[in-house]
Amino acid sequence: MTQIPFTQDALAPGFRRGGRRGRVLIVHSSDEMYGSDRIVLEVVAELVADDSLDVTVWLPSDVAPGPLGPRLRELGARVERQPLPILRRLKLTPGGFFRLGRDAVKTLSRLRGRRFDLVYCATSACLPVAPLARLAGIRRVIGHLQEPWGRKDRVGLRPLANACTALVAVSRSVLGASGLAEDPRAVVVHNGVPHRSRELPAAAPEHGRPHYVVASRWNPHKGHGTLLKAWEKAGCPGELVILGAVPAAGLGVDVPALVREHVSRPETVLVVGEVDDSTPYLQAADAVVLPTDTLEGFGLVTVEAFSEGRPVIASRSGGPEEVITDGETGWLFDCQDVDALATLFSTLDVESLAAAGKRAEQVYREEFTPERMRRRIGAVVDGELHRTGRRTSPLAVAS
Repeated sequence: MTQIPFTQDALAPGFRRGGRRGRVLIVHSSDEMYGSDRIVLEVVAELVADDSLDVTVWLPSDVAPGPLGPRLRELGARVERQPLPILRRLKLTPGGFFRLGRDAVKTLSRLRGRRFDLVYCATSACLPVAPLARLAGIRRVIGHLQEPWGRKDRVGLRPLANACTALVAVSRSVLGASGLAEDPRAVVVHNGVPHRSRELPAAAPEHGRPHYVVASRWNPHKGHGTLLKAWEKAGCPGELVILGAVPAAGLGVDVPALVREHVSRPETVLVVGEVDDSTPYLQAADAVVLPTDTLEGFGLVTVEAFSEGRPVIASRSGGPEEVITDGETGWLFDCQDVDALATLFSTLDVESLAAAGKRAEQVYREEFTPERMRRRIGAVVDGELHRTGRRTSPLAVAS
């Protein structure tokens, strides 16, 4: 992967072709408000702020309307719900492939009827749109890789990614898992999140035993079983708050049932479920736990915690390893290692967590603000819109 240091001078003047605004289509795979959805919000905010661009977002019609669409409209984007060829594991069946093909044909027709200058596929699940855009005559297509690919994923996704003229990965781990680490089209742009509560992080809460929070979709790979087994093995050493819910599309796990199965003192675990804003829960905790069992593309909650001056305990699952300095801004343990996580729960105290949180907040301000991420994404989009011929790499952005 080629990387060239980013400078503000790399941002070219606003794009206009034939006196009209540049037309950018962003295709996203859900209408929720989890990690990838919040990154889409930041990407759209950056592009809408450029008055030389006209921004449209297509959201899939196979999921119920959620909170993302209204937020995108508030930013000034045109939002349309469409039947889109989104890759979903539960739909990779004969009937599912038929519907995928049907939606692909409809999408190709709609793309041909619109004069988009660039298509931005916001997640790997959206990559079937990339070759359709090229068939429709759209010369610039960006793929944003937010999820790690497994071996089987690479077989299907690599040909789709080849239709993109630029690729953005949220971490070196994700890029490596895709098998595209040496691809000159690819750059790494770490995620960034706004500090949503106030200018300064809230002071650590005062209590004797540590309070922890976990916030993620209730997917099988997110490690809720590992977390609860470790919690029990450590003697339920404080308070554990669990946020999230089963995904709107995809496999889910019954977290309350896991609590009943593994925890002998269920009064130490509070299952809250899905919330509109996790900030109060982050502020009420001493640390965040991210116990992913497999690969984690980035782990947006890590930098959310950092922004609030809270450290993170995470598995060595890829993305979090690029954010957390073990023993400084958080603690790392091997995936699915119940004993190692239990040991951390048994040995950490409120004071050590607070000290790590102060270091984490400083790292957030230096490396993971939304402004830093947004101008890098904006530079990639701007570079593609201004590119007239082939070149060896997109407008390269150092992470």
